[in-house]
Amino acid sequence: MSKHSYSRCWLHLIWATLDREPMLLKPPAARVSHFLSNYSVEKGIYMKINYVNPEHVHTLIDLPTNKTIEEVAQLFKGGSSHWINEEKLLRGRFAWGRGYGAFSVSHSDVERVAAYIAGQEEHHRRKSFAEEFELFVQKYGLEWHEE
Repeated sequence: MSKHSYSRCWLHLIWATLDREPMLLKPPAARVSHFLSNYSVEKGIYMKINYVNPEHVHTLIDLPTNKTIEEVAQLFKGGSSHWINEEKLLRGRFAWGRGYGAFSVSHSDVERVAAYIAGQEEHHRRKSFAEEFELFVQKYGLEWHEE
């Protein structure tokens, strides 16, 4: 980023495992979370927080001016799936599902969204990922496409 350019573009980025299978249980999930944190630094993307659930991931990032949302999603998904397979964290081949959700976050809501992401374990005792994601889609005025 140019030292004369200023940008603050917070995104709540969410993506799921292939077929939303609960593949990332506690030990590998913690390692994937650590990888994502380090990888974001390596790629010049500020990640405030991430949480790796068994079948999906939440991140809160500040989108850099030199990358598109699509590029960032591809970097995180591609880089992490490659790393998971290289490290043999799981039996068999790991893959993320198609697509992602990218939801804008007002700077004044960053701490609230970060707390929401940090509370994922408790949150998913009450609500499934499918229910959660559908609510995000509706809240942001998007059309839900069940696959």
